Amino acid sequence: MALFVVRHVHSPDRCPAQDPYRGAMLLNHLSRPSVAHFGLKIRGEAVVKGEHTLYLIVEAGDERQLQKFLAPFEGAGSVEVYPASTCSGVVAAGGCGAPAPAGELVRALDAEIACQDAIEAGLVVHRAYPLNCETSIPALVGGVVMPNARFYVRNHFYIPNLDAESYRLQVGGLVERPLSLSMRELHAMRSHSQAITLECAGNGRSLFEPPIEGEKWDLGAVSTAEWTGVPLVALLERAGVRTEAREVLFRGADGGLVDGHSEPIHFERSMRLDDTQLAGALLAYTMNGEPLPVHHGYPLRLVVPNWYSVASVKWLTEIELISGPFTAYYQTEKYWYEWERDGRLVREPVTLQRVRALITEPAPNQEVRRGELTIRGVAWSGVAPIARVDVSVGEGDWQEARLEGASEHGSWRRWELITRVDHAGASDIRARATDQAGNIQPERAEWNNLGYGNNSIQRVPICAV
Repeated sequence: MALFVVRHVHSPDRCPAQDPYRGAMLLNHLSRPSVAHFGLKIRGEAVVKGEHTLYLIVEAGDERQLQKFLAPFEGAGSVEVYPASTCSGVVAAGGCGAPAPAGELVRALDAEIACQDAIEAGLVVHRAYPLNCETSIPALVGGVVMPNARFYVRNHFYIPNLDAESYRLQVGGLVERPLSLSMRELHAMRSHSQAITLECAGNGRSLFEPPIEGEKWDLGAVSTAEWTGVPLVALLERAGVRTEAREVLFRGADGGLVDGHSEPIHFERSMRLDDTQLAGALLAYTMNGEPLPVHHGYPLRLVVPNWYSVASVKWLTEIELISGPFTAYYQTEKYWYEWERDGRLVREPVTLQRVRALITEPAPNQEVRRGELTIRGVAWSGVAPIARVDVSVGEGDWQEARLEGASEHGSWRRWELITRVDHAGASDIRARATDQAGNIQPERAEWNNLGYGNNSIQRVPICAV
């Protein structure tokens, strides 16, 4: 269905509404049954008062189909039809005159629809293509898991629109028994469910000073869901890993052009077979008890606990066992820390999530009453479960917050502190987390030129009245 804007103008002496019978006829013509008879959908209508001008926003298979419907308006005045798009479609295409975007390697979800879905769900959109949007901080308040529609979205390319009925997961390379599995076969295997927190490695990049290239995430590029699927180790056991294999490569269906490459590439990442995090990795097909949404990798994705989410490849189509280090674009050219230490450049890959506490209540710049104040938030670490969270208000001492729920490695933990604010005026709330391995959230961030770094203590300004 294509979108059109219709503009109808008539002279004052030919205004249909002056004749109650003719006006009623046009209302019946604009009714849902009548519009459906012509195979159309009217998305909006408005009359400019006093100017005898009507605008319609209409979806139609083609313009000829629309013109038949518009015959009664042509009898009363002029009719102009303009091909149109939504704001989401224009932004996703990169301009008013740009063609509608499409996937380069696989059939893609309509970028306009994907963007509009995110907006209607209340996500904060940073980019329409590739669609990148974060969870608003107020939405982080609530239970352990984030509802699917509000779970942050990170993409590098168009969103693949895969068919679960024809889908096959290929497992090959250095294995004894290559596999080609349908979704039905994967569902028949032993499953496991776990609450796992995923965080973009660039979460908080908007706080960098000076500004740095990359998605300008605030602090909402993090969410937790209960994922259900096949343990990766079970699949590797079925395939039989050969002794010369050193890494396992995961390839997604999404792909496109990147800097320095003349041909489109797929999104691919690998992990070492001896990495302890592989033991908890899932090939997930369910998210919070529902089929995996297309924005999050339908019909199958990898979920790696404790690692930044770049490792959790979406729209997973291939698993390959390889004998040496993988060196593709998103493995060696992106997602690295770079530090200058003792006059030399030190480089290490982005892997485990750094320890972080996030304040969700009160909101930044919120006015609060003097007296008792409740401060809430979440905390997580990829190295070890959270051991404690400390909170400071203004120039006050650090106070230990109460941790809620059980301590589970791989999932964030909610915390709460009830304290007092006795002085009027502006002050800052700070929160810092410590994990069971002794890692403490640093006071100041140490950023690098690739846009990744330590998670500095968050400051939330409030005003007591």
